[in-house]
Amino acid sequence: MLSRRAVALGGLGLAAALIPLPGRAWDGPLTDVVEGTEDFVVASDAYIFGYPLVTMEMTRRVITNVAKPEGTRGPMGTLIKLREYPNASFRDITAPNADTLYTTAFFDVGDEPWVLSSPDMKGRYFLLPFLSGWTDVFQVPGTRTTGTQAQTFLITGPGWSGTVPAGMSQLRSPTAIVWLLGRIYCTGTPQDYAEVHALQDQFKLQPLSTWGKDYTPPPGKVDPSIDMKMAVRDQVNRLSATEYFTLLADLLKRNPPAPADAPALKRFERIGLVAGQSFDPKALDSRWDKRLPQLSYDRIMLHFLSRDGEITRQNGWSFTTKAGLYGTNYLQRALIAALGLGCNRPQDAIYPTSMKPSLLEDYDGKYRYILRFEKGLLPPVKGFWSLTMYDEGMFFIANPINRYSMSVRTNPKYEPDGTLVIYIQNESPGSDKEANWLPAPKGKFHLMLRLYWPDENNPSIIDGSWVIPPVTKVV
Repeated sequence: MLSRRAVALGGLGLAAALIPLPGRAWDGPLTDVVEGTEDFVVASDAYIFGYPLVTMEMTRRVITNVAKPEGTRGPMGTLIKLREYPNASFRDITAPNADTLYTTAFFDVGDEPWVLSSPDMKGRYFLLPFLSGWTDVFQVPGTRTTGTQAQTFLITGPGWSGTVPAGMSQLRSPTAIVWLLGRIYCTGTPQDYAEVHALQDQFKLQPLSTWGKDYTPPPGKVDPSIDMKMAVRDQVNRLSATEYFTLLADLLKRNPPAPADAPALKRFERIGLVAGQSFDPKALDSRWDKRLPQLSYDRIMLHFLSRDGEITRQNGWSFTTKAGLYGTNYLQRALIAALGLGCNRPQDAIYPTSMKPSLLEDYDGKYRYILRFEKGLLPPVKGFWSLTMYDEGMFFIANPINRYSMSVRTNPKYEPDGTLVIYIQNESPGSDKEANWLPAPKGKFHLMLRLYWPDENNPSIIDGSWVIPPVTKVV
């Protein structure tokens, strides 16, 4: 579920050397009689092709398997409104943020369109990414694209050809499944919490047939057979090949592939996967039931390390600018779904992550570090940026000043020449420098930059003309 988005909002920042490549699939010869066939290769390609759609569906099941909104979960078609930032005791979602409050929902536009109305945001930064079942961010209303005035959107499904009511902007979803992952900037003060809560309560989401009427989402139906504890990624990966393709074929009926996928779908017919038709288990070699998912997932993970894995690595930081829209790059799409489900388009957010300062050592609270932004070289963004501290499990860390991230809004002090120096260490650097202190634990830790609405003009992280400075150890 959301916990699967481990680096979801942190993008793909895991350093290549730290990715735990599953060893299970390599416990035998890769060229054995079962796997050394063209059909096996086609089936593996089909597995990778469908991984985002299957992951999205399993995520939807877990998030919506409640009778009423509870924390990060809520029934289908119900807005989930997170009201405050997590603290160091929070363990539901890895890589939590203290920058934006979420307003999210899963809903189905396969039978009829849905309407989302957003209030006048009064100039406040926000974004409303809509994800298809294939994890593409098909539209992103918000400050960057549509402004902050009150707006009403009609989200339509595949093949819908009705009339768009006056005053509504149509957003065409290519799939029945839609995931809204709205984010609203908040400083975290009691006053700002109250203002954001008031804005959240003005959002409305309902079927088009109910528009203009009082509408209350029906209670959800709880399915006791759904595993609510195991991470979604693990639930997906434990499916046998037969279970996986049976589910994928069923999902394809309401979540059609893109026209550009036609050549791939033609190949997949060879192993019995035909869009719009149920899957015939007899079409698949039964010997592949466990081996195929294992090897296919390992291929996805290995893409992280490959040259075409679309991961930029510089000065100890790793990030991708190839997310949100994937075209026919099925490996990249599957990789993001596995490690960063819900990832934004790079124009909206990029999440460089530093898991260790170098390949030879880890970050450790027994040392002191600094991150120095020279004058005029702060992260170039039109939204905002932050630097967040996490422990080894990617959770916040209890500290004496309750500071989990640093940003301009925390009012750091600048050097006389305009340089910004952030002190990353376990103990306070002293009262004169505490405004610039990002507290670290006594042990190992990781760092994440969040760049919302990166500036696309020079310098820019998107085209590589702005380079993230290294975190350096104080000797």
